[in-house]
Amino acid sequence: MSGHSKWATIKRKKAATDQKRGSLFTKLVKEITIAAKMGGGDPSGNPRLRLAIDTARANSMPMDNIQRAVKKGTGELEGVTYDEITYEGYGPAGIALIIETATDNRNRTVADLRHIMSRNSGTLGESGSVGWMFQRKGSLDVLKSAAGEETLMELLLDAGLEDLGSDDENYYTVITDVRELETAKKALDDAGIVYENAKTDLIPENYIELEADDAQKVIRLIDALEGNDDVLSVFSNMEISESAMNSLNE
Repeated sequence: MSGHSKWATIKRKKAATDQKRGSLFTKLVKEITIAAKMGGGDPSGNPRLRLAIDTARANSMPMDNIQRAVKKGTGELEGVTYDEITYEGYGPAGIALIIETATDNRNRTVADLRHIMSRNSGTLGESGSVGWMFQRKGSLDVLKSAAGEETLMELLLDAGLEDLGSDDENYYTVITDVRELETAKKALDDAGIVYENAKTDLIPENYIELEADDAQKVIRLIDALEGNDDVLSVFSNMEISESAMNSLNE
């Protein structure tokens, strides 16, 4: 889990410094709309919608925006129809990438992704080229100041806990069975332990460790991909070495 935790550290710091709220809201609206379309507009019976709404609220999205997105998904309001498409490929140093998108124009999206990849030493691959390396898991972060490792282990062992990473100096990264993420969230809520970034992730079975130069190139590529409004999530099997982490944190 070390690679996931180190990458999570970089992501948290980036989010605190250069979050583009308008772009983020666009992506959250798409996710809420798709979730409502697929599983209905009631969050209590639609875990994906409940998670999307929780994420939107955590990022200060107004409730009016959330409700409109839900109604567009259920058909109560007219809205754009989005297709979910997953792309696979490779970045610098042979890093595997999975790019999850939601788009109303497939041709535009794939053209944009090819352009971004080509400008950043990446290439799109065939479907299945890297997907076999990843497994869908639940993920959330807990501040170390909020709970100790033993407390979290005891609390979450019966709530789908699969791994508890602690490479970050301030956070534990909790990994669960994807079907048990809501159970883990409830266990933490009931215990009064605050958590952040609850989501589903694609976790690689193995990581490739990179030094600073290559890590920076991959981060630059992921930044560019995530800057596209059609891209919802980008996953990689990058692990950042200790020396590279120190360099990137300077």
